[in-house]
Amino acid sequence: MALQIIYAILSVFIVSLLSFIGVISLGIKAKNLQTILIYVISFSAGALFGDAFIHLIPDIVKERGFDLIVSFSVLGGVVIFFVLEKIIHWQHYHMGDNHSHKEKHILPLAYVNLLGSAVHNFIDGVIIAASYLITIPAGIATTIAVILHEIPHEFGDFAILVHGGFSQKKALFLNFISALFAVLGTILTLWLGTKIQNIQLILIPIAAGGFIYIAGSDLIPELHKHTGSGKFRESFFQLLAFLAGMIVMALILFIE
Repeated sequence: MALQIIYAILSVFIVSLLSFIGVISLGIKAKNLQTILIYVISFSAGALFGDAFIHLIPDIVKERGFDLIVSFSVLGGVVIFFVLEKIIHWQHYHMGDNHSHKEKHILPLAYVNLLGSAVHNFIDGVIIAASYLITIPAGIATTIAVILHEIPHEFGDFAILVHGGFSQKKALFLNFISALFAVLGTILTLWLGTKIQNIQLILIPIAAGGFIYIAGSDLIPELHKHTGSGKFRESFFQLLAFLAGMIVMALILFIE
């Protein structure tokens, strides 16, 4: 258990440090950055699906057997993340996230983005800790999936904060504070693990459902937006990156 706690805390700190990755985008041309991000998103989608179906769900089935509770828990994860995303979109809409009032309301949008990012990072911390409570390989696989998923999001969060009127230094600082909520989520989950027996059996199916939702409803549609007519080459490399994400998750099975 002590080794799992060390792995979990170290992993979530690494994930939190990704909040500074936005500074890299400053030296990359917008067109090149967009191309890079599309393949990162492709890889991330494959990794999230791979983690859910190769690690999280099989590990839970191994722990408690396959029953309707597992199925409903996974579906519950999909519903929870659907509701969370709806709430965040609702907040964006009602705080002026529209083109006609963009200049007037952009600063509130930046704060809403920070709030949504903090909640998202907290959930990432919970998922990482819950995965390590099952096995260390499952925790490593989940951490990698979270990292790959966070890279494009951290780029986006940093861009929104700068566009919202914050200086680059303050945007990096606020993004890092938001990222620290992942540490809070991890510590809280590890603590609850000592109080509530087998809490990972509750959290992991929900996390799997969340990963399936994020990959299927957020990432893959984003890939389709960048696949117009006559872009077979781009689509082919997106597919390769997508499959590579799944393969990486499969290779982690060999970690003892």
